[in-house]
Amino acid sequence: MATFLESSYSLVHQDNTADQPSQQDLKNQLEKGSDDTKVETMKRILTIMLNGDPMPNLLMHIIRFVMPSRSKQLKKLLYLYYEVCPKLDLSGKLKQEMILVCNGIRMDLQHANEYIRGNTLRFLCKLREPELLEPLLAPARACLEHRHSYVRKNAVFAIASIFQHSEHLMPDAPELIQTFLEGESDNTCKRNAFAALLSISHEKALEYLSGVFEGIPNASELLQLVELEFIRKDAVQNQQNKARYLRLIFDLLEAKESTVVYEAASSLTALTNNPVAVKAAAGKFIELSIKESDNNVKLIVLEKVNQLRQANEGVLDDLTMEILRVLSSPDLDVRRKALELAMEMVSSRNVEEVVMLLKKELSKTVDEQAYEKNTEYRSLLIHSIHQCAIKFSEVAQSVVGLLMDFISDFNNASAVDVISFVKEVVERFPKMRSGIVERLVATLSEVRAGKVYRGALWIIGEYSLEEKDIRDAWKRIRASLGEVPIVASEARLLEEQPDGETEPAVDLTQTNGHPRPAAASTASRVLADGTYATQTALTSQASTQAKLDAVKAASKPPLRQLILDGDFYLATVLSSTLTKLVMRHSEISNDKARTNALKAEAMLIMISIIRAGQSHFVKAPIDEDSVDRIMSCVRSLAEFAQKKDLETAFLDDTRKAFRDMVQVEERKRKEKEDVLKAKSAVQVDDVVSIRQLSKKNMLDGADDVTEDVEKATGGDASAAENLTSKLSRVVQLTGFSDPVYAEAYVQVHQFDIILDVLLVNQTRETLQNLSVEFATLGDLKVVERPTTQNLPALDFLNVQATVKVSSTDTGVIFGNVVYDGPSSTESNVVILNDVHVDIMDYIHPAQCTEAQFRTMWTEFEWENKINISTKMPDGKGLRDFLQRLMKVTNMSCLTPEASLSGDCQFLSANLYARSVFGEDALANLSVEKDGESSLVTGFMRIRSRSQGLALSLGSLKGLSKIGEMA
Repeated sequence: MATFLESSYSLVHQDNTADQPSQQDLKNQLEKGSDDTKVETMKRILTIMLNGDPMPNLLMHIIRFVMPSRSKQLKKLLYLYYEVCPKLDLSGKLKQEMILVCNGIRMDLQHANEYIRGNTLRFLCKLREPELLEPLLAPARACLEHRHSYVRKNAVFAIASIFQHSEHLMPDAPELIQTFLEGESDNTCKRNAFAALLSISHEKALEYLSGVFEGIPNASELLQLVELEFIRKDAVQNQQNKARYLRLIFDLLEAKESTVVYEAASSLTALTNNPVAVKAAAGKFIELSIKESDNNVKLIVLEKVNQLRQANEGVLDDLTMEILRVLSSPDLDVRRKALELAMEMVSSRNVEEVVMLLKKELSKTVDEQAYEKNTEYRSLLIHSIHQCAIKFSEVAQSVVGLLMDFISDFNNASAVDVISFVKEVVERFPKMRSGIVERLVATLSEVRAGKVYRGALWIIGEYSLEEKDIRDAWKRIRASLGEVPIVASEARLLEEQPDGETEPAVDLTQTNGHPRPAAASTASRVLADGTYATQTALTSQASTQAKLDAVKAASKPPLRQLILDGDFYLATVLSSTLTKLVMRHSEISNDKARTNALKAEAMLIMISIIRAGQSHFVKAPIDEDSVDRIMSCVRSLAEFAQKKDLETAFLDDTRKAFRDMVQVEERKRKEKEDVLKAKSAVQVDDVVSIRQLSKKNMLDGADDVTEDVEKATGGDASAAENLTSKLSRVVQLTGFSDPVYAEAYVQVHQFDIILDVLLVNQTRETLQNLSVEFATLGDLKVVERPTTQNLPALDFLNVQATVKVSSTDTGVIFGNVVYDGPSSTESNVVILNDVHVDIMDYIHPAQCTEAQFRTMWTEFEWENKINISTKMPDGKGLRDFLQRLMKVTNMSCLTPEASLSGDCQFLSANLYARSVFGEDALANLSVEKDGESSLVTGFMRIRSRSQGLALSLGSLKGLSKIGEMA
């Protein structure tokens, strides 16, 4: 059985295991069917065998009825069968039937058709039994001299495989392949021969390479690639050859083939850390990313450059502008990768050039057809320019001016990004405040987005520090607001609407937000032809509504239009801004009359907004919160001269809160940079690695491919996992009194779950044909099933099953153990306990910006609202509750630490996590604590793009009882 498993190179999914034909049916189909029937039968046999049933009784039938066929397709399936069929009997000796198989293989090795020969030689590479290989040596050697290259190129691999696994059968294989290599002219055969020689004799490969060293730059692409692979290995073992190898690799960097250039650049960086070599390799990688059309290639090559940048700090800074040439690619992911890489490499020497190029790209995005996904690309550019301006203050002035010029051209999202950037720049660079505020005031008349206007008003209110700035800002705001009072001016416009008919008077006092006619329900009218008619109230109201719609649709200043459209949050920000301007004017100016005039005008504007919000001229009535906020500003204006605390709250506290937010972001950026630097930093007391004293597998610069394979197969992770974590993943599947005791170690590898099942026979009889069958519920799929085996009395064995996971939905794995009873017609079944898939293995804490969180919160349609009611232990507060919740759900808190500081009876926070499948999980927690009973109550709202993730997170065991678990 072990030999059978060793020879299984493929896994084929079997749709329905219950619909499996008997061996007798298969024999009949092989014996009496046509070639087409035999092909289908062989496919079914192979599927059954690859899923664990060796079916040894079919071997003779296949030899008799399939091997003589001339069908090429059947011949291929026959060799697949030879590959997986058991070749040894129970005593470990070669089966007698394999003599016939050996004779058939020998005939195929001497077949007139070169493709049959080549296919048979490929099969020899997978053959391990010396008794089978020995009679095939002579025809395999003869194939090296065949006229067709397809036969020769497979023959060298077959001979190398025989030498590797049974050296005594062909001890002269290295000399044979070397001789073949020297006389061969076909490029593919030479490439295969050198690869085969490399795998079996390093010395012979080095001897051949030394003989053709000067001609390598002119060799074929295939041969150059395999020779580069050998050079990387030999340079580690023979240091004296490294210098000549490096010269050769520099020559190969100028090759025409992209694959050769890529491998040469990779080999160069693997052999040396010399800055000149690193820069040359990075330059070739960047050239490939520009030249190649495949986006995956571009991303891979850019990641290579990023790895070189991390390992060689500062060496590649001169190539920043070259990397930005990749922005010509139409793919957004490629452009994002190039921008991220360029932002890591930008320095004071090249920042001006970088910003100039980004400006050009940004101006192109104003044309909506310039790029694919234009809006997202523009946001990336704004974010990159933002980073440059924050890092290097010398470019901040020109950058801010450029972005503010584009505010009116950008869409809502991009303009909001610009305003957020301007707010940070104004706070961080005091010398630039006056110029930025002046420019921002000048652009108020062009802004059409409410969010942008809010940000601009906040900046004007906080940083208009001179009397001139306040006057200019006031004029612009008044111009953007239009005539006040708003209701009176809009009513006058309504009355001035042209109408050919004399309308009955309309009372403009509000009745539930609608105009009320003052006239009777009917009136006599004289028409144009002199006849009389009666006008009804319905006609009058319809005409009035038409005029009202015309007034609403009329062109208005931007701020007035936004308020009348129902943006009352903007109205509250405007009120706060006017309050700040009046208070600051009172502080810096001795002109009491002007201060009082500004105060009176500000109050008039605020009351006018409230009246307008309660009239029929707005699209939606004003909300109570906005009224309260505006009225608090009115009261503050009336009382701030007597109460200095009001001035402190408006003028100092808000800016201090924003300053704290900027400092928190700066601290996060610095911590991230420190972590990255610490990874690549070399400590003065680090151990010095001496190659001659190191273990062979510890050689610095050893084959990177070997390391990559080890990481890919989980070598590091399995070594790092300690015994405690392994034991916590063991699940008991059956009871101790069952005939078969079973337990499983559940191991999670990215998108796979591996069940390592221990089976113990607790009876004193051998359990025959014992198999473990698994099935799943949810987005799980069993891709590898345990094989059927015999289990001796009181013995145990381990079997494995692999389950593929395709989403983070809650899944269940269930199954049973089946084995034959004393009679061949009976079967016994032991039901297994269910294994629940823990979605926490697939969800990891992540970070995103507040804007990204709000955008996703708006877009995601699936929400799961969870009621929380739990009692916290004494001495534990809501912060402890939040920490426990983050641990249970694997989510990170996006709410800044400053916003959570202090002890309070209520808490609100935003949480975020991301699954390994790229799914986003958002959560908003709103809870309060009863001071007497320590009872925590509230809600947690979870949103995601898919229903499964939202439900799975909400159904975590104990989510609503976190306090009791603490």
